[in-house]
Amino acid sequence: MAARTVAEAIAASPLIVICVLDYVAVQEILEQAGDVLAGRTVVNLTNGSPAQARQTAAWAAEHGAEYLDGGIMAVPQMIGTSGAFVLYSGSSSAFEAWQPALEKLGSTKYLGGDPGLAPLYDLALLSVMYGMYGGLFHAIAMVRSVGVQAESFTPLVVPWLSAMSASMPQIAQAVDANDHRTDVSSLYINQTGFVNFIDASRELGISTELITPMQALIDRGVAEGHGTDGLTRIIEMIQHPLSD
Repeated sequence: MAARTVAEAIAASPLIVICVLDYVAVQEILEQAGDVLAGRTVVNLTNGSPAQARQTAAWAAEHGAEYLDGGIMAVPQMIGTSGAFVLYSGSSSAFEAWQPALEKLGSTKYLGGDPGLAPLYDLALLSVMYGMYGGLFHAIAMVRSVGVQAESFTPLVVPWLSAMSASMPQIAQAVDANDHRTDVSSLYINQTGFVNFIDASRELGISTELITPMQALIDRGVAEGHGTDGLTRIIEMIQHPLSD
């Protein structure tokens, strides 16, 4: 039987799981609960920013509720399957108490007491995904411009990306050690490669919007004297953008 009001729905359980469009909607919904929130745990799986998560956690605490923020690393069809996992941060006691119930949605990963960590990791992982798809979309546009079907091209993509992803742990170690040396592919070499990307794309009559930002970062790295460094140098430049 469906609850008639938000307060009635929240009163029905000590665990409240909410996943809506944005944090504005979260606030509007939870504000309807009034004093009913006190003593309950709110698990917010809405996509948002670390700052929004911390603000919502503070608001929940003011209303006597424990709070967990979460990041869903799955599409809706994956929820409840072995392929889904959900990131959590915030109240450790709430996570320990409700982990068995939360495991029904997907495997759980607790990141720590700062409620902003789950949305931070969520957005960072989504950044990896969008970067991968951005590269794939540009590549498919390139080959389709000469009549090659995407379906015949993508079988080459999967093993190539699998081989390249194997280097990610080494990349992480190098970045943490602030060691950007390379014996594989320097910024100098990649600068030439990106000129070829741009020229070829223009010759094919396709947009360069997805790849010119990367080219600009490589050019900046060379201009700042880091031409012999590897691509990991770009991380430092992203962390320290040029002032406008």
